[in-house]
Amino acid sequence: MKLDDIKSPVSSLSGIGPAAAKQFAKLNIFTVGDLLSFYPKTYEDRRQRIPLDKFQFGKVHTLAQVTAHEFFGYGKMKTLKIIISDGNVSASLICFNRTFLQHSLPTGCIVCITGSFTVKYGQIQSTDFDITKIADFGIIEDYKDQPLPDAEILPVYPLTEGLTQKTVRKAVSAAIKQYLKGINNEIPDEFMQSRNLLSKQKAIELIHTAQTPAQIQDARRTLIYEELFHFQTIIARRALKHKGSVPEAQLPMDNETCTSNTESAQSPEVTVHSAPLSPEFIDSFIKNLSPVQMQLYLRLPFELTPDQIRVIHQMNEDIDRGYKERVCLLNGTFEKSNPFTMQRLLQGDVGSGKTLAAFFACLRIISWKGQCALMAPTEILARQHAEKAAELLEPLGLKVAFLTGNVKSAGRARLLKELKSGGIDFVIGTHALFSKNVQYNDLQLVIIDEQHRFGVVQRQAIIDKGRKSEEHPETVFEPHLLMMSATPIPQTLALTVFGDLDVSVIRSMPKGRKPITTYLVKEGNEHNAYEAVRKQLEQGHQAYFVYPAIDAETSVQDIKSAEENFKNLSQNIFPKYRCALLHSKISEDEQIAILRDFRQNKIQVLAATTVIEVGVDVPNATSIVIEQADRFGMAQLHQLRGRVGRGSDQSFCFLIYSQKISKSGIERMRILRQSTDGFIIANSDLKLRGPGEITGTVQSGNLALSIADLARDQNILMQARYDAFSYVKNHTNSVKPQNDW
Repeated sequence: MKLDDIKSPVSSLSGIGPAAAKQFAKLNIFTVGDLLSFYPKTYEDRRQRIPLDKFQFGKVHTLAQVTAHEFFGYGKMKTLKIIISDGNVSASLICFNRTFLQHSLPTGCIVCITGSFTVKYGQIQSTDFDITKIADFGIIEDYKDQPLPDAEILPVYPLTEGLTQKTVRKAVSAAIKQYLKGINNEIPDEFMQSRNLLSKQKAIELIHTAQTPAQIQDARRTLIYEELFHFQTIIARRALKHKGSVPEAQLPMDNETCTSNTESAQSPEVTVHSAPLSPEFIDSFIKNLSPVQMQLYLRLPFELTPDQIRVIHQMNEDIDRGYKERVCLLNGTFEKSNPFTMQRLLQGDVGSGKTLAAFFACLRIISWKGQCALMAPTEILARQHAEKAAELLEPLGLKVAFLTGNVKSAGRARLLKELKSGGIDFVIGTHALFSKNVQYNDLQLVIIDEQHRFGVVQRQAIIDKGRKSEEHPETVFEPHLLMMSATPIPQTLALTVFGDLDVSVIRSMPKGRKPITTYLVKEGNEHNAYEAVRKQLEQGHQAYFVYPAIDAETSVQDIKSAEENFKNLSQNIFPKYRCALLHSKISEDEQIAILRDFRQNKIQVLAATTVIEVGVDVPNATSIVIEQADRFGMAQLHQLRGRVGRGSDQSFCFLIYSQKISKSGIERMRILRQSTDGFIIANSDLKLRGPGEITGTVQSGNLALSIADLARDQNILMQARYDAFSYVKNHTNSVKPQNDW
């Protein structure tokens, strides 16, 4: 029996009534299986006695005697205070809503006390403590050598209001006694032995009841490996489905045991510029361009970067292979049930030229008589792509269309008809692209920009628009998938979330771009940033000002809003220049008009929220001021900074941080000041925050890890990946994953 197979409700355990079951449900614990996989977040070592005079070094854990009861407050606010002494020091226990302790802990009784103490009102006191009565009376000196009743390592679980550690520990203990012996291993024996893992029974038992640090480490190592093995098995199967084979997986340098190593969890730093291409490679690349690709290549007023050439070459090979296998399948000369489909993640910093590389992929598809769709998360970004595609591709004879939820009914009906008949080669839009009434003639390539902003269901909905073959009605020709991200994904996340994809990276930037200079400005010194921006405006350039809130209604105390500060900018700071306000409460039509005027330099200063994070490309804008920058994440700040530096002129970013900035906030600001490389920033972000917050940007549904930590457990991840990929290669029916990601 697997852990997930234990479906008995948690209320079936002794001591868990309806009230406790409701509290467990708040933590998504409904079954005994859920409870046993509810792992401790940390552990409390109570094996050592810590007297009251050592309270400043950690939790007190000692025997004491109750010497008095006192009360303070009146009526419903009346609160019990218990005075205790361990023979050397006295302290107070503040018993909020626990007046019953007056009777259960009478004066003179001997107790075991564990808790955090501080000095307040001239007294050592605690409001957070565990207390157990040892005897009704006695002399404290007589108990000095007596072992403490809870001298053990105790698991500490994440809680919700109304649930105590004691209740959870009791429930877990009951579950272990009743169900542990029926739990089977979920990892193949060959890896249990080679990786020196515990049995599943032993790992579950020790993760909840370990009495030594070594036991905790062994249990965690086993469960982390198992979780990552299951996940990587799914990744390997996905790769097998799309590519027809399982990619090679590399082992980490330390292959002796599965270890967690925070130091080794950092991915190598990425250099901005790539190695040059050989003349032979470039000649081969040009010769293999399709006629319509060659037309675009010759029309470009600039050279492709080496990385763009590499990526286009890789995608051309994938698309050609998929087309040939598709033809063979239709002709009955292909042995497999599905042809190869490209599944590629294209990463590149803001302004590196990912979209142009994607356009070349579209032209390859169109050369094979297929259709392409590009899905963007916002109408602003989708419109920018559509305008660029129209500029570059329509002169080549391609039909480009723009589809969002705001396209009017008359034009929409005509557009959908052309899309279904094949009259449209390339459609660009938002989530409207996968609406039920949208049908394609032969959708062969799906491009998803800013892929982390879409959920799994949304991505699959557009992929499902692939065409069914009339000759093979049981076969759906799944389109090629190209996912683009300007938010670089650290290597550990790329292996885990996108481990079945081929990953291409555009690191080299277009010629003529200058690195953005970033300044840190403490709140109160904003005038320095404003004056620097004024000098840029006097030279004919433009500027952005970004705020964390829209207006007073969406702002909490001390958070600056765009509306309020727009008035200050336009009336007091830059009255000579035309200023505009942009945020999500403004209608889409008005947003588009404002951005059009900004691109045409009819507006010089744009006050905005993060609505400008993507989809705004104005080469003449050379300054961006981000107010209260410490309230934004590093990836978001880097994206916002990428709104400038898109031309040949030197650009500047001013990060204004609050006077109450935290230590981690200072570190984030320092990293952003020192580096403009998104890959370095992403890896630093993973190290500082851990994967929990970062994977939130990768959308729920992709990642569901309960015990593994990708920043800490990279070595185990690589071990599990290698083993899972090997297992899927060698076994048709590999182990069923514990979690269906």
